[in-house]
This record gives sequence, structure tokens and C-alpha cells, in this order.
Amino acid sequence: MLVDKRTYIVGAYEHPTRKAPDKSVVQLHAECAAGALADAGLTKDDVDGYLCGGDAPGMGPLGMVDFLNLRVRYCDSTDIGGSAPLQHVAHAAQAIAADKCSVALITLAGRPCSERIDYSLNAAQPDLMWETPLQQNTLDFYAMCARRHMHDYRTSSEQLAWIKVAASQHAQHNPHAMLRNTVTVEDVLSSPMVSEPLHRLDCCITSDGGGAVVVTRAEVAKNLKRPLVKVIGTGEAVQGQAAGHVELTASAARQSGAIAFADANVQPSDIRYASIYDSFTITVLIALEDLGFCEKGHGGRFVADGKLISGVGRLPINTDGGGLCNNHPAYRGGITKVIEAVRQLRGDAHSAVQVQDCALALVHGTGGRLGARHGSATLILERE
Repeated sequence: MLVDKRTYIVGAYEHPTRKAPDKSVVQLHAECAAGALADAGLTKDDVDGYLCGGDAPGMGPLGMVDFLNLRVRYCDSTDIGGSAPLQHVAHAAQAIAADKCSVALITLAGRPCSERIDYSLNAAQPDLMWETPLQQNTLDFYAMCARRHMHDYRTSSEQLAWIKVAASQHAQHNPHAMLRNTVTVEDVLSSPMVSEPLHRLDCCITSDGGGAVVVTRAEVAKNLKRPLVKVIGTGEAVQGQAAGHVELTASAARQSGAIAFADANVQPSDIRYASIYDSFTITVLIALEDLGFCEKGHGGRFVADGKLISGVGRLPINTDGGGLCNNHPAYRGGITKVIEAVRQLRGDAHSAVQVQDCALALVHGTGGRLGARHGSATLILERE
């Protein structure tokens, strides 16, 4: 098995700030850490493992461990973009299983609304000499994937719009959500076209803020007073351009999802709630297909007509409003996906969106660019 079945998420905290002109990035990390530890009923002195991604300032764990005044025997700064926090949960579980640590703290934070974040790619990276002259950007890559999906499977802009509609239906109940107004399919389609066929409302928000989670071994978790959320399956994968054989309508979720489901010994039909990375509406649709919730090419029908809305559809997703409406700190939405899944499994989500008898949840993250090179990480979480 990839993870110790006795591994639990015991603390989760989402920073309420969406614009932080008066806070530094390291301060946001620290406040998220304090929030997650308080939620778990632990202190910084209990932490002996720390994990972060490229959003952490300086040399990642070196600066953050020092700033937080932690004494750790395990640290990890593996970075696959927005999916990194999910990968960190998996790596923390593996470290705990190997007795490298007992209490692992994972943080993510940033302030792109208040201060520009430079995630520019290194010119020495393979393939950039061919891509840079074309002036391609993230939005254009996802638009290209959406157009190809429409060509191959007759997916429509109306169907993609339902993903944003579902997010807005959930976000109206989240007092911290950046966009709380509900929208209709017509609203999405009438918003400005930003990169054909994607409209402005097909794109995620940009926000300051962050979040943190705490992962522990069973002996620690069962001495705390929080509901037990067990990590029962993890998977990770990377997908590139395969020497020119680019799959624009497929993602690394095919691999990471299959590994996680096998690890947990469950099927997509068993999942009661899903947190799906939603940098764009097309990101969600392709992930749902590749994770096995529907057949390839059937994603448009799967998401249409409110099927992703809690209390209405077959698979509620992103009940906090997701990256499309709630929060997308540091251009990386992975940590908030884990946090909302923990809320659902604890029964702590807003009553209007709480999934009844939510005992099994999936969390999926996408980092990098679909259509180019990206990473995927998938978690299966269970209420014990």
C-alpha cells in the first residue's frame, strides 16, 4: 500500500483573507499554520514534520521552519504547482508510515492580488525555446484543450458553463467567498470571451490568502477531540507532451486517480463528495472523465443541468465555491480542495451544501498546464 491506513488529517484551516495588502507571504503562512494547529488542538511544539511548495518564500522549508520556530525531523518541498498540497498529504502519510515524523504541518499562502508573483519558467527548461516565440500563456493552453474537446466530443460552451453555475450556487453560502453572486448559464456565455472558447466566467479568480492542514499518525489523532478523517488512498502522476504525441483532452488524472482508487480499494461510484481543481471549467470536465466518474467524451452531459450542485446533482463538487468563486491563493488552489473535503467529512460544511451521510470523499489537484506539462495528485479520504 502507498500509505499507512492509520494516517489522519486532524487540522484544517483556510485563511479568511482574500486581499492582504498589509500582510507578508510568510505572515500568511504563519497564520495558516497557527489556524490549522488550533483546529487540531495541537501546538507548534508537537510538529516534527513540515511540507510546503514553491509558494513559500526563500528556500522553502529552510526559511519557513526557522520563521515558525519548529523543530522537525522531516521536511519536503516537492512542487508540482497547484496539486502540490495533495502530494504533500501523501508524502506526509508515507513519512509517518516510515516513522520519519508523527505530526506533519502543510502550508500554502500567497498574495498575488497585492504583490506580483513571479512564476516565470526558467529559459533552460526543455521545450521553452520552441514555445516562447509563440507567446503562449496558461489561458491559451486551456482554451486549446477546451476547443479540442468540443471538436472531438461535441462538448458545448453551455455544458462548461454549468460548472461555473454550480460553483456560484455553493459560493453564495460561503461568507468568505470572493464571488458570492449566483450566475446562470446565460451569464457565463455573455461574459467577455478571453480566449476562444473560454469566457471570463470560465476562469478562476485570483486571491490572496492560503491554508494549512495537519496530518498525524493514529495514536495522535485518536487522542484529539476532532472527528477522524482518514487518508486511505493517494496517487500522483506527471504528464508531458510525449515527444509530440500531445493528448489535449486527457490529463494525468488517469494515472493518479487509478492509483488512488486502487490504494483505497473503492470505486468512483462510492464517492459522496469531490473537490476537483477548477482553474478553468474545462479543467474540471477533463478531470471528472479521467478520474472515471463518466466515460471519456461524456463529461459535458455529466456536468450539465445542475448535476454538480449539492442537494441536486449526482456528484456535489467544490461546495465552498472552489477556485471559480471562493479562493485561489497564490495561483494554487490545492490546499483549499483538501480543506473543503475535510469539512464535508466532518459534517462542518455550510448546512445548505453539506452532503448527507458524507463518509467518502475524493480530492484532486492539477498543477502546471493541461496541453503542455502538468502534474496530478489524488486523495481518497474517509470519515471514520
